[in-house]
Amino acid sequence: MTETYTWYDSLDPAIFPETAYAQLLERLPEVTPFNQLAWLRACADQLAGRQLRILAAWRGEHMVLCLPLTIGRERLLGMPWRVVRHLGYPLADRIVLAVDGVDSPLLGKALRQIRLRLPHSLLEFNEVLATESADRLAAVWSDLCSYREDRLSCRVPEHRITEADHKDPTGVLGSELRRARRRAGEAMAQLRRLAPDAGQMRDLVGELAAVEQASWKGEEGVGLFSPERLPLMTAALTALAAQGRVRVVYLEREGRCISYRLGLLERGRLYDYNIAYLPEYSALGSGRLLLHEWLMWGLEEGWQWVDASRVSLHNSNHQLHERMDGLIDNHHWRFCSRRPGGILLGIAYRLWARVKPRIRKEKMS
Repeated sequence: MTETYTWYDSLDPAIFPETAYAQLLERLPEVTPFNQLAWLRACADQLAGRQLRILAAWRGEHMVLCLPLTIGRERLLGMPWRVVRHLGYPLADRIVLAVDGVDSPLLGKALRQIRLRLPHSLLEFNEVLATESADRLAAVWSDLCSYREDRLSCRVPEHRITEADHKDPTGVLGSELRRARRRAGEAMAQLRRLAPDAGQMRDLVGELAAVEQASWKGEEGVGLFSPERLPLMTAALTALAAQGRVRVVYLEREGRCISYRLGLLERGRLYDYNIAYLPEYSALGSGRLLLHEWLMWGLEEGWQWVDASRVSLHNSNHQLHERMDGLIDNHHWRFCSRRPGGILLGIAYRLWARVKPRIRKEKMS
C-alpha cells in the first residue's frame, strides 16, 4: 500500500485528526503522558520564537507516524543554527516517537519530507525511549545524515507494584520510613491524596507552586512552576487532569500543604514528575513517606509501576533507587543534515567528542 504524507500547522481539533492520532497511540504500548494531545497542545500554545509543524504518514485511513516538530534558530557553539526538535522540549521527561512499525523506505521519505518543509542544520530528540520502531528510524536516518549521535541522557529507576508493598521494607529504608511517620505525627501533619479534575487542578497549581517557590528549586530558579514555566504547566496539568491523568500525594498541616509529590498516570504507570517541600519541614523526611503512599494508592487502584520519570545521569539521589526493580534508558538523539551548516556542525561535534574526555581528565587531575 502506498504511503501518503500530510503536514499540519496546528493541533487544533478543527485541523488535526485527533482520532487517528489517538488510535496510533493505542497501538504503541510504551506511550507516556508527554505524548498525549493534552500535553502537546499546552506546549504548542506556549511556543516562543519557534514554529510548529506536524508530519503525519498514512497507510490508507491509518496514521502510522506522527512527529510534532518545532523549528527555530538556536545558538550552539557560539553560532546561530536552524534546529528542529520534538514538541515539548525541554519539559517532557520522556517521549515515545509515534512510529508504528513502519519500514525503511517510509522512514527515509519522512526525513526527506522534514528537510523539504523544515530545512535545518540539526534535528534533535531529547529523552527518547528507544523502542524497536524508533531504533529503526534512527538507523535509517543515520545513513541519510552527515553525523548522528546517540547519547544516554539518563537511566530512570522504576518499581513494580506488588502485594509485597503492603509490608514496610526492611533495613535502613524501613527505619527511615517509620521515622518519617513518627515525625509527621509529631508535627500533626496528615497524608492526603488527590486525583484532581480540571477545576481542582487550576486551583491546586497555585498551592503547589507556592511550596516549590519556597524550596531550593525556587531559590535556584529551576522549578517546574518557575514564572516562565507556570503558564505552560497550568495549561498542561489542567488538560491532563480533565482526562484523569494527574495524581497528587501531600502532607497537610493546619490546612496548608507542606510537602507534595506530583504524578502523571498513563496505562497503569505512575510517573513521579515533581516533588517539593517547605524548607522548615525538611527534617520530616516526607519524600519517602509520600513515595510509600504512591505504592499504597497503586495497590488500591491497580497500577503496575511507579516510575521516576527522569533523574540525573550522574549522582542521582531519587528515592526510588532504594526500591527499584529495573532501569529505563532515556536517549538523546542528534542528527546533523547534509546541508553546509549541518556538515560544519557535525564536524564540530566530532571534534568536541574527542576533546571533551581530555578536558574532563585534566579537571579531575
